[in-house]
Amino acid sequence: MDPAALRELAPNLWVAQRPLKLAVGDIGTRMTVIRLGDGSLFLHSPVRLDAATRQAVDALGPVGSVVAPSKVHHFFAGDYRAAYPLARLYGPPGLAEKRRDLRLDEVLSDASPLAWRNEIDQHLFRGAPYLNEVVFFHRATRTVLLTDLAFNVAANRTAGAQLFYWAVGAAGCFGPHRFVRFLIRDHRAARTSVQHILRWDFDRVIVTHGEVLEAAGHDRFAAAFAFLE
Repeated sequence: MDPAALRELAPNLWVAQRPLKLAVGDIGTRMTVIRLGDGSLFLHSPVRLDAATRQAVDALGPVGSVVAPSKVHHFFAGDYRAAYPLARLYGPPGLAEKRRDLRLDEVLSDASPLAWRNEIDQHLFRGAPYLNEVVFFHRATRTVLLTDLAFNVAANRTAGAQLFYWAVGAAGCFGPHRFVRFLIRDHRAARTSVQHILRWDFDRVIVTHGEVLEAAGHDRFAAAFAFLE
């Protein structure tokens, strides 16, 4: 397996960092791969499926679950659906209406599907319906998976989309940037979600944009969302 295609963070936990070129510039994106107890793979927030990525994923085991974790992170889910027809495709409430070309096998909620119920917990973050982001907690590695609720972009790593990071205040800190804070329309509901997530015993936080937070994730997450109090 090409180590540049997938990076191992812990036993049965890998990430793939790839470019994501949007109108605002290249903000980068990250897919998380978890190998479940039955040997199948759980793919969170798929990146572009090029040959190197497919070869690296296939070397780990059969793809069982492809997860579009929010109404914003779904760009490449259809490619994985086509490449892995035996895998099940999951997405948040509202995605099926937004992407009528995608055929979801199951709409995500607070209850984990049977495929990963004994290994991964999940919660539909409340109060930000534009995102409808589902947050995941991999118990074995004490890892939380986020998409847009928090960025962790170093101040010196903004070259791909410097104006965007400056405009939304997304560089040099871990947490929700200005635009995401604006999208949280119901602070009371969001506080309830933050409290739910903080009941999980996590340390690592994998973000989709920026650097993986390898330690102190629980405290950093609590501090990042303290503005809701």
